[in-house]
Amino acid sequence: MTLPELKNRQSISLFDNRTSNVVHRPRRLRATPAIRAMVRETELNTRDFIYPLFVRHGSGRSEIRSMPGVYQLSVAESIREAEAAAKSGVNAVILFGIPKEKDPIGLENFAEDGIVQQSIRAIKKEIPEMVVVTDVCLCEYTDHGHCGILNTGEHFHAGLPEGYVLNDPTLDVLAKVAISHAECGADIVAPSGMMDGMVAAIRDGLDFAGYENLPILSYAVKYASSFYGPFRDAAEGAPKFGDRKSHQMDPANVREALREAAIDVAEGADMLMVKPALAYLDVIRVVKDAFPEMPMAAYNVSGEYSMIKAAAANGWVDEQKVTLETLTAIKRAGADLIITYHALDAARWLK
Repeated sequence: MTLPELKNRQSISLFDNRTSNVVHRPRRLRATPAIRAMVRETELNTRDFIYPLFVRHGSGRSEIRSMPGVYQLSVAESIREAEAAAKSGVNAVILFGIPKEKDPIGLENFAEDGIVQQSIRAIKKEIPEMVVVTDVCLCEYTDHGHCGILNTGEHFHAGLPEGYVLNDPTLDVLAKVAISHAECGADIVAPSGMMDGMVAAIRDGLDFAGYENLPILSYAVKYASSFYGPFRDAAEGAPKFGDRKSHQMDPANVREALREAAIDVAEGADMLMVKPALAYLDVIRVVKDAFPEMPMAAYNVSGEYSMIKAAAANGWVDEQKVTLETLTAIKRAGADLIITYHALDAARWLK
């Protein structure tokens, strides 16, 4: 039967809109780009982004092989990269340091002339409006690559395994690091080691040193993830033996995330973070729903970044579209802030 014949049959109402059974038409609000923009529920903004910078001694910059477009930067280059961020509308950076020398405790981590300390002072001098966040942990600075003082040598505690990360002795070091960063002008400190009591120890240390107004962005929910590989290349902080499962969370757990977040809130954290982001969108949502009053950050980690970069380089995905969709998903899940290596590209695309 031809279409004209079908149309002329009295018993067929297919082409008669007056007898249509379609009552709800959500497509009306998808009809044009302008209407879609009007009703969009989640909007990315450059103010959502915190841009990670890896700072090292020396001069110039060197690209990280496993993270195309991301570099180890000298202090001078960290200023230039922060300036590029500011011009793009990204108003926050987070600093990770690569020390000149490593030792069992990580002495450069809280040294006056440490690499992060130099970079904080330099960026705040040249771009005072830039929000400088600092990572507070030991792994990049220790010769063993772990996040705390190990159970060995003069720190040996009977009854614990050799090489176990000691919790309470590490807290003293974390407090010293945070105070050192505050003295150099850091705007926010972000402890990432997942040590029990780290927020309380840092809060006490900062308050005693006169920095009671300095906020703490806690890596409250940090998983023992396989997505950190490229970061360990960038920060040169891979553990020399074992893994970090004794302190980072089991990827299978969600209830534990709520407990960790509640502890950090009780200890005085001003903001919470979930890390990684993309594989843990459900955790971001659960934590945000449990603590809606707390600003929520999510770390779009190195492995998530590098997967998109690799796929785009092979022509398998559209880098711009996939990146913006990924970042939108992270924000839609509940993140108020997103730490992401895509920050400068995303800011350019959003404009």
